[in-house]
Amino acid sequence: MAIFYLTCADDGEADKISKALLEKRLVACAKKLPVSSAFWWKGKIDNAKEVLVMLESIDENFDKINAVVKKLSSYETYILFSIPISKTTKEVEDWLKKELR
Repeated sequence: MAIFYLTCADDGEADKISKALLEKRLVACAKKLPVSSAFWWKGKIDNAKEVLVMLESIDENFDKINAVVKKLSSYETYILFSIPISKTTKEVEDWLKKELR
């Protein structure tokens, strides 16, 4: 199991990507939060209002998730991380197995 961490330009983009991933059953759940980001970009520090999407899935789906994000993200360089989950409840494990392809 893994949590995927994805930043999107706005709510609309976050919703579009989340819906596509859910419809393909690559993720079982998508949670989004507004964030203020400060980052290095093209040699200078920049700031942006973004949407952080946390996606619940399995690490084996990374390449398929990445392919969908690559098609739908407006960013030249988007942030997509996979964070492994070392422990959870049996109920969560069963739910993920049931919902994912």
